[in-house]
Amino acid sequence: MKIGILGTGNVGRALAAGWTGAGHDVVLGSRRSDDTQLRAELAATLGEGVPVADPLSAVVGAEVVVNATPGTASVPLLAEIGAPALAGKVLLDVSVGFTEDGALSHPGESLGEEIQRTFPDTMVVKTLCTIDARLMGTPDSLEGPSTVFLSGDDGEAKRTVGGLLNDLGWPTESLLDLGGITTARGQEHYSLLFLGIAGAIGSYGFGIRVVAPSRG
Repeated sequence: MKIGILGTGNVGRALAAGWTGAGHDVVLGSRRSDDTQLRAELAATLGEGVPVADPLSAVVGAEVVVNATPGTASVPLLAEIGAPALAGKVLLDVSVGFTEDGALSHPGESLGEEIQRTFPDTMVVKTLCTIDARLMGTPDSLEGPSTVFLSGDDGEAKRTVGGLLNDLGWPTESLLDLGGITTARGQEHYSLLFLGIAGAIGSYGFGIRVVAPSRG
């Protein structure tokens, strides 16, 4: 599958490594695509097999687009790319927005909802924003099973994203479909609890697990 990842930070690089390793054709999209230092960093991290292009070029050739940009910059960047280039595509949204004072930039509506509302012909699926980048492609590094969530209005798009999560090492039994894109609010708001847990245990390298009630 051809995957265009917008963003070259820790999340973008982790996902690029995971999906490239699973045999997907990945391109990274960046406004700094001509920056020789960035290209050198990416080559050192990911090897020469993951090209970097401008955001529009990364999107046009992709079957799935991944938003791994800072949450406060996501919609403006997608608007620059343009709705026609995004129409009909699955957009996997990983981002959460924070203001300069550390508050959520989308307290009443999730970023995932804003992207879906702004680009109605694009099938947005929110996932992976409840775990640290280093674990996104290495769920087996955790001591036990962990849960990863999906939110989106299009069932087929969620099945596509579920397959990509499987390719990162997340077993199907770890995937929990929360429902429509409005449920992305819960995923994004969890980031505040995530930061609290990280501070309490001194690490970002943890997962969470939804435990069903006993049947007895």
